[in-house]
Amino acid sequence: MPSVTAHASPRTVTLLGSTGSIGTQAIDVIRRHPDRFHVDALSAGGSDVALLAAQAAELRVGAVAVADAAMEAELRAALAAAGVGRVEVLCGPGAATELSTRGSDVVLNGITGSVGLRPTLAALEAGSTLALANKESLVVGGSLVKAALRHPDQIVPVDSEHSALAQALRSGTHAEVRRLILTASGGPFRGRARDEIKAVTPDQALAHPTWSMGPVVTINSASLMNKGLELIEAHLLFDVPVDEITVVVHPQSVVHSMVEFVDGSTIAQASPPDMRLPIALGLSWPHRLDPVSTPCDWTQATAWTFEPLDEATFPAVRLARECAAASATHPAVYNAANEQGVTAFLAGRIGFLDIVDTVERVLGEHDGIAPSAVTLADVEGAEAWARARVDELLGRR
Repeated sequence: MPSVTAHASPRTVTLLGSTGSIGTQAIDVIRRHPDRFHVDALSAGGSDVALLAAQAAELRVGAVAVADAAMEAELRAALAAAGVGRVEVLCGPGAATELSTRGSDVVLNGITGSVGLRPTLAALEAGSTLALANKESLVVGGSLVKAALRHPDQIVPVDSEHSALAQALRSGTHAEVRRLILTASGGPFRGRARDEIKAVTPDQALAHPTWSMGPVVTINSASLMNKGLELIEAHLLFDVPVDEITVVVHPQSVVHSMVEFVDGSTIAQASPPDMRLPIALGLSWPHRLDPVSTPCDWTQATAWTFEPLDEATFPAVRLARECAAASATHPAVYNAANEQGVTAFLAGRIGFLDIVDTVERVLGEHDGIAPSAVTLADVEGAEAWARARVDELLGRR
């Protein structure tokens, strides 16, 4: 029996963040299934134009973009060196957004940070299916993103946890869901008390025990801020109240999340940690590709453990619940203050615990705007205020 549904023609794809972790793994998936996908366009920040040019040559794309306009000459030279002939080159902060307006069947948003919001909105408004790995754009612009949806299935989550929830939710109706259960690896500091992680270094925080990710996401995982962002994302994606979303620590990272139904059944999605699986589903949803990832080996003895979250040591999830309930702009402040704090921590300017402590202080100073009244300018203004306020607070030290 075939494992996927046949398609008359390949799906066209725009990859945003193609040189990052999500983008390179997406290209690996596409490379294995050349009959299923055709990549129209690639975008990247601009830190590795040689890789971007090599991707453009391999995939024979029609357009490439970099966010850093200063890299245009270097990109054009790299494209020429890679043998890329006629290709459209876009440069500047709005380049990824421009690519997202062009109506590819799928736009995979693998950009890191809230700069992914405008491309997210552009893809939805163009009618593309949005394979969303950029959780920050939904967290920051939640009500705006939901208002831009043309149909409920237009966003397909690419985070492993939300992909797991989307799969498990197909086992019942929305009315039958009791709660969502987000699993967390616990990061490198699982089991330590707050006093034990005061002096951790960036190198220690970047040593994730399970996943290989970019620096911002890895630091967020160490602080559990990533799980706070994912809680807000799950609340918005699946229309489940934040008090009906539980976070549980699962260090093996094999069960990627679960849905508990009203009859007491719990449906879990399990696989060895491999981001290619949720990426492939994001590209091909609702169909599955064969092959993508190695499944669990049920011939070997194994054990999975689950632990409650230590919210005293890791308060980021509690803050996420509070800001999701507070206003439409509190999540934008939560994310922006954290991004600014992570940058300061990686630069050695503040301690590890100062990241979330600063987020909490800035959230307490924000008034907020109701979802019914919020605009894109409001969201971006809240973010700008939060970044400036963090810089002001940290500059006083």
